[in-house]
Amino acid sequence: MPLNPELQGRVFPPTEPYLVGREKVREFSRAVFATNPVNFNVEVARAAGYDDIVAPPTFAVVVQELSLAQLLADPDAGIDFSRVVHGDQRFTSTRPIVAGDELTATLTVTSVKSLGPHSMVTAQSEITDAAGEHVVTSISTLVVRGDE
Repeated sequence: MPLNPELQGRVFPPTEPYLVGREKVREFSRAVFATNPVNFNVEVARAAGYDDIVAPPTFAVVVQELSLAQLLADPDAGIDFSRVVHGDQRFTSTRPIVAGDELTATLTVTSVKSLGPHSMVTAQSEITDAAGEHVVTSISTLVVRGDE
């Protein structure tokens, strides 16, 4: 089934809040080879002016994935996940994510394009904190390979 072009402009419901845990930040930091002590040590992070340890900028993908899962699970989307290749990823942050943040993501499909037998879908996740304040915008482009 081809990608549904009517997805463009669709806004999905906000995700359930995601509570950012210290150990998750530390695990992610190790996984991406972060070396800044603010990513691991609470005292160092607080001395630098943060409420708690700071997640690397790409940690936002953990929260964005929750919103992308809605798109990928939507039977009307026409996305066969076994044919998906990640094409692009961008982040624009208002402030860093810190342990203790409670984050919610709202996904909007901003573009659907066909390129021969392939399709591209670009989705933007607006990630906000418990007060509803913007934290980061995460934009992903997925390439859905067509039939060979």
